[in-house]
Amino acid sequence: MLIIYGAYVPHKAAETQRIVCIKFKPGTTSEEMEKEMRDFAVLKNNVKDVVAYSAGRVQKTDGNKSEYDVIHYLTFRTDEAAKQYASNAYRNDFVKSNESHWDKVLEMNSDIEK
Repeated sequence: MLIIYGAYVPHKAAETQRIVCIKFKPGTTSEEMEKEMRDFAVLKNNVKDVVAYSAGRVQKTDGNKSEYDVIHYLTFRTDEAAKQYASNAYRNDFVKSNESHWDKVLEMNSDIEK
């Protein structure tokens, strides 16, 4: 079974990409994790200038335990839109409704090289 949480749209110009890595707390159910993935996928529709969104579970390699469970990728049309993401009301509501399941979160922006 293949679940796609987002898709890349290459024909739209973009300046900044943001990654959001999430480690769930022990005891978080698969259903709760799937709800978070679906909620984040909907969140992108309410954030200005999102060019592309995708997400997935972190692959376990060589039997090593990963530091994070899922990674969300947001691509923004402008640097300003990426900066405004942190104060977006829909994003803040998403965080409030899901953060009780999160052990840790890593978020960072990067430039898109042209």
